Amino acid sequence: MIAPFFSKVVKFFPPVVTGSVVTVIGLTLIPVAINNLAGGEGAKDFGSFYNIGLGFFTLFLIILVYRFGRGFSKAIAVLIGLIGGSIVAIILRGINFAPVSQADWFHLPQPFYFGAPSFEWPAIITMILISLVSMVESTGVYFALSDIVGRSLSKKDLARGYRAEGLAIILGGIFNTFPYTGYSQNVGLVQLSGIKTRKVIYVTAGFLIVLGLVPKIGAITTIIPTPVLGGAMVAMFGMVVAQGIKMLGKVNFTSQENLLIIACSVGVGLGVTVVPDLFQNFPSFVQLFTSNGIVAGSFTAILLNIIFNMIPHRKPKEVEQTELQSESK
Repeated sequence: MIAPFFSKVVKFFPPVVTGSVVTVIGLTLIPVAINNLAGGEGAKDFGSFYNIGLGFFTLFLIILVYRFGRGFSKAIAVLIGLIGGSIVAIILRGINFAPVSQADWFHLPQPFYFGAPSFEWPAIITMILISLVSMVESTGVYFALSDIVGRSLSKKDLARGYRAEGLAIILGGIFNTFPYTGYSQNVGLVQLSGIKTRKVIYVTAGFLIVLGLVPKIGAITTIIPTPVLGGAMVAMFGMVVAQGIKMLGKVNFTSQENLLIIACSVGVGLGVTVVPDLFQNFPSFVQLFTSNGIVAGSFTAILLNIIFNMIPHRKPKEVEQTELQSESK
């Protein structure tokens, strides 16, 4: 129901906002990639030569395939990197295949496995707020993808995207999974692979259905070493940053106000990501909007754009006099 109304935010997303938001998305994801490259948060061998070497080998392999590959091989450079890094891990230290051997060959999901849904107003209000926050992040993803494929987004396009996410959340709740949102990582993957057709979505949906019905195949994806994933993430998340910078190229940089919008939104978004406890003493309601660097940076960009570019403001008298003199001439 809220999708048609929320889609009207398109006017609040000029290039200075969309570019800032996408840049913030990429920058806030980079720490996740680096943590995984080092072995994963809390790993006993975090930062070991083995983990870092394996992660950078995966990244280097992706770069090599992307540089010298052609056609299909170039498009699946990330997949080749993941496979190559996993093979090296098997050779050097081996991989625990127990999750694969223990998984069933076939499984049908049981709707409402954890019990029938109940409706409590505090939980409903909290989930609505979280969904609104998620929709702000998804809006940035939509605009990034629209820039990649060279297609302008309309209010109807945004509304359809929000409805699709809402439907996915409902189905996810029925089949015992987490709520869904537009994954920022896919922006980097689309940019890196160069594949922009929607047919990929249909094929991927088929793959995911198979993975869900055949747990043994799905378990294979869970045994990929964390440093290998981290190496691939560096490339994908870095591409998100690059896409954001590309979008900022459309901004009028002669305007100091636009520079300030970019500076503050990126600064706030990255700052909250690096120091997540910054707002820990604030009420939980406030922390819903401030605990996530992407959301904090997005709101900062939107608010400053409204202040500087959308609210009419009086020009200094000197400027007005100069304009009047030029008009009289």
